Amino acid sequence: MTKMPRVILPVILTLVLLVTSCSTGSESLGARVGEPAPDFQLQNVDGQTVSLSNLRQKPVLINFWATWCSPCRSEMPYIQEIYEEWSDQGLVVLGINKGENSSTVAAFMQSHNLSFTVLLDTKQDVAQRYNITGIPTTFFIDKDGIIQATKIGAFRDKAEIETSLSKIIP
Repeated sequence: MTKMPRVILPVILTLVLLVTSCSTGSESLGARVGEPAPDFQLQNVDGQTVSLSNLRQKPVLINFWATWCSPCRSEMPYIQEIYEEWSDQGLVVLGINKGENSSTVAAFMQSHNLSFTVLLDTKQDVAQRYNITGIPTTFFIDKDGIIQATKIGAFRDKAEIETSLSKIIP
């Protein structure tokens, strides 16, 4: 009897991970908690370049996502709320769109009333550097550029995001 739960639990956990994220690869996470976040330069939907290294001394939430990803779409209102409520405390929210063009992303942002900064990883170079295995994937980076927490899969609510924010905002 005790062997059956040991077999079922890993199967259930695997299914939960598959259901809560849109799979995009098979490698393990490359950017790890406790290590410096890999630097990058990407353009936003208006063509302006944003560099992670220019955001030192500020806590940063980075969310990898795509418009076609249902779990990504479901968490966007929570990320917008976090942006609106925490940006005055110095939090920088960056959505990194994985592989789509600026017009698709801009239309999505406008139709969903989203105003946080979205960067375009059209060649998916940054996603590869961070070794993103599924989207949405979120990184919580402290003011020193160190990854303090990660989340693969969609957030259930705003409170779940705020729990990880406490690790990067004093």
